[in-house]
Amino acid sequence: MSTLSIGTLAQRCETKVETIRYYEQIGLMPSPARTSGGHRVYNEAHLKQLYFIRRARELGFPIARIQELLSLSSPDETSCEVASVIAVDHLADIRQKISNLQALETTLENLLEACAERADPACPIIETLYESPNSLVTPAARK
Repeated sequence: MSTLSIGTLAQRCETKVETIRYYEQIGLMPSPARTSGGHRVYNEAHLKQLYFIRRARELGFPIARIQELLSLSSPDETSCEVASVIAVDHLADIRQKISNLQALETTLENLLEACAERADPACPIIETLYESPNSLVTPAARK
């Protein structure tokens, strides 16, 4: 089995060395063996696990969920049903974020429209920014 330095592992996974150390520190990656000089020595299992973590992060999974998914990936623990529940929950979170972003888009579009319609120096965008964060009332609703 070939061994990898932390720099080589980081390069192969397009991840920063500091990120790998962080994943080890929080228990997301197992601690590697060390040389007599104290240098970390990684193997293909580390590489595969880092690929898993990186891909899960690209899909937006939070670290706690990645830990759960990793625990399901061992041969005697694999459970597609549990992984599906995690994925369904994550998809619901993503859909909520999309909905929130669409509401923000609408609000900004309305603010820009109200700004373009104004002849006086008062700016609806600036006025709205001074309002309570809980009142995302669009200029159209104020008229």
